[in-house]
Amino acid sequence: MSIDPRGPRFSAWLTSIVLATVLLTGSGWLLLAQAVVFASAVAFGMRRSPYGWLYRRLLAPRLGKPVEVEPEAPVRFAQTVGLAFALVGAVGFLSGATVVGVVATALALAAAFLNAAFGFCLGCEIYLTYLRLTRKGVTA
Repeated sequence: MSIDPRGPRFSAWLTSIVLATVLLTGSGWLLLAQAVVFASAVAFGMRRSPYGWLYRRLLAPRLGKPVEVEPEAPVRFAQTVGLAFALVGAVGFLSGATVVGVVATALALAAAFLNAAFGFCLGCEIYLTYLRLTRKGVTA
């Protein structure tokens, strides 16, 4: 399935705002809420995630059709990586291991901000690199 690449970038902006807020407040509960957003994108796809829904309802109608589309699989993989970091961070904050929470959240924020500000999806690139390396005849 293909998706409008502007949707994940919009999601990355919202994610960046949430993760920065988590770092400022130390709220494990807010990070857990972001984990639910990541999980919904992994389970149901970007279009059916809360941020995807906002993009489709608020922004997409005003932007017109995308010039190009991209495959959804790399983006879902990136959301899975974000989910893992959010869960580790939430457990860290909620259990009192604040350093774990801060480090996991900061790493997730760095990846989200790269996508939001520069259109560089780190998780997508990892996914595509893995595919290239595991193709027949390619060695690591």
